[in-house]
Amino acid sequence: MPPAKKRLRSYDHARTRTAVLAQFTHVREAVATLTPEQLVLPTRLGDWKVRDLAAHIAMALARVTRGLELPEPSGPRPELALLQWPFSTTGAAGRIADDTMALAVDRPDLDALYAETAERFAAAVPADTGDRLLPTRLGTMRLGDFLVTRTVELVVHTDDLNEAAGLDIPYDRQALAACTRLLADALADKAPGGSVEVRVPPFAVVQCIGGPKHTRGTPPNVVESAPLTWIRLATGRVGWAEALDEARVSASGERADLGPLLPLMG
Repeated sequence: MPPAKKRLRSYDHARTRTAVLAQFTHVREAVATLTPEQLVLPTRLGDWKVRDLAAHIAMALARVTRGLELPEPSGPRPELALLQWPFSTTGAAGRIADDTMALAVDRPDLDALYAETAERFAAAVPADTGDRLLPTRLGTMRLGDFLVTRTVELVVHTDDLNEAAGLDIPYDRQALAACTRLLADALADKAPGGSVEVRVPPFAVVQCIGGPKHTRGTPPNVVESAPLTWIRLATGRVGWAEALDEARVSASGERADLGPLLPLMG
C-alpha cells in the first residue's frame, strides 16, 4: 500500500493578514523610540547595525505590496510552495543584504519609512482572499502563502531587534503561531517519518525522522521547546548543543537528535 499523502496545514488568510500588520505595528512603535546610539549598535546578523535591521523589516513587508503592484504572473499554479520557502532563502541572501543596505542609506527617516510601508500594505493587500499569485525573489507564490512567510520574517527579526537593542517588543500571538507552525512543518518535510515527536506548545506538534512509527501512549523519542527557542534553533540563532546544555530544549530517546537537521534556514 502506498504511503498516505501528507495533509498540508491551512492558514486563514484574513487572520494572517491581521497578524502581519499587528506584528509590524509592534516593531514600528519600538523603532520610533530608538536613540541614535541604539541605531548604530551591532546585531547578530553579520555587519548589520540596528538601523539596517530596522530597514530590512520594513523591506520584508514592502515586498508584499511591491508584488501586488506588478502584473499577476501567468500560469495555473505557483512556482514555490509554502513548505519550500524556508529552504530557498539562502540563495537570495546576498541580494537581500545589498538591498537592505541600500534602503538603510536611501531612507534614513525610519518613522516615515514605516508609516509608508504600513499604509501601502493596508491599502493593497485584500482581506478576503489570498489566492492571487504574485512574484517574489524566489519564484511565484500564492499571496496567502507569502503572507505566512512574512510572519517568519517579522517574528525572527523582532527577536533579533530585541536582542541587539535591548528592547522588549511583544509578539502577536497569531504571528508567533504561524511562524512556529511553518518551521515545524518544514522540519517534518525535510526529515519525513514518525519516529520522533517534536512538540512546540501551544502551537505545533509534528512527527519526523524515519524509523518505527509511534501510534499510541507516550512516544519513545520526544523533543520539546518553547516557541521562541524552536524558532531560534530553526533559523540558526541558537545551536542544538547549546540549547541542550542550557536546558532550553528537552530531548528524550535515542533518536531525538535534531542537530544534523538544523538550522532549517539561515
